[in-house]
Amino acid sequence: MALGCNLRHQTSDGGFKMYQKCMDLQTQEASLAWTLYPRNCTIDMVFSGSLPSPSGWVGWGINPKSPNQMTNSQVLIAMKDPNTGQPILLPFVLDPSVKLQQNPVLSRSLDIPIITSSLILRGNSVKIFSLYKLHPNKTSLNHVWNRGIYVQGYSPTIHGLSQEDLKSTKTVEMLSGLASPNDYYALKTSHAIINSFSWGFLLLLGVITARYLKHFLPLDPSWFYMHVGVQVTGYGLGISGFAMGLKLASVSDSGGISGTHRKLGFAIVSLGTLQSVALFFRPKKTNKYRKYWKSYHHFVGYACVTISVVNVFQGFDLLGLSPDSKAKLVYCLVFSSLVGICAALEINSWVIYCRKKKEENEDEGGSTEEEPDFNKLSCRK
Repeated sequence: MALGCNLRHQTSDGGFKMYQKCMDLQTQEASLAWTLYPRNCTIDMVFSGSLPSPSGWVGWGINPKSPNQMTNSQVLIAMKDPNTGQPILLPFVLDPSVKLQQNPVLSRSLDIPIITSSLILRGNSVKIFSLYKLHPNKTSLNHVWNRGIYVQGYSPTIHGLSQEDLKSTKTVEMLSGLASPNDYYALKTSHAIINSFSWGFLLLLGVITARYLKHFLPLDPSWFYMHVGVQVTGYGLGISGFAMGLKLASVSDSGGISGTHRKLGFAIVSLGTLQSVALFFRPKKTNKYRKYWKSYHHFVGYACVTISVVNVFQGFDLLGLSPDSKAKLVYCLVFSSLVGICAALEINSWVIYCRKKKEENEDEGGSTEEEPDFNKLSCRK
């Protein structure tokens, strides 16, 4: 069992340092604590572990290429100098030959940007301190750690082969501090999918239903109930996606969240809530205030849909999706299809209106033509 993580650690000069976040690595009594400095893209870390034997070794490092793998990892290994017995910290690169055990592992300089490193070894307790330079916009690190019972000269021997020893890897989202980066990315992906579908698709579909479906469903309540059903579903899903966004913002220290994206999200939820509440105050058709309610309902609805679509593309940019990414292409295809359907139905509505108006004028014997009243084409609820 792991000992758990601590934010407060003693340093080599006898003082103490407080870190912002920590994580129990859950194998080999290991833990990790760190402080991230976004301004200069550095992260101050301390790895805590324990020697399995007085002549053993403990190592921690980063795999810059692949998650959940020791091969190609670049590590710092703590051991006692075989000649003096003093604690030493040596760098090693675990190339594929290490896994095959063809030759002893020899210390060599690291290629990853570790700025400084130091070691505290007291009894069997090991603390490896490091200051690491992060790549811009990449706060996820593939951590590896392990330990062995003895060394040969200055070379660590093979580590244990138990399930605990073989699972000593973890990819950590250092910005969020979540226990598992997979949870962070799953939350981010779910937020993107749900909000794109709800605010960016269902709301637009609800508008299309209200504006055009009544021409195909003569019974007055049918299109209205379909419109309400689609909008309520979209609003419900959108609120759950909004809650995910709040969670993402709370665990990311606002470092990876765009202020514009967040503000637009609050605006969308506010407008959507106003629309939902307004449903309970809808006047009857004979009420003189009905036309004012309809104008308000249309304005808020169209504003909500417009801002939602804009914010969906803002979210795509935050995810770092390229213009030819599948997710963006699928949404653009669906969105353009809906816009095309709207255009076709709008033209059809005007054709129907003009034809009916012409027939009415002919029946009345009138010779004047009136300009089409756009408001008469709007949805009546």
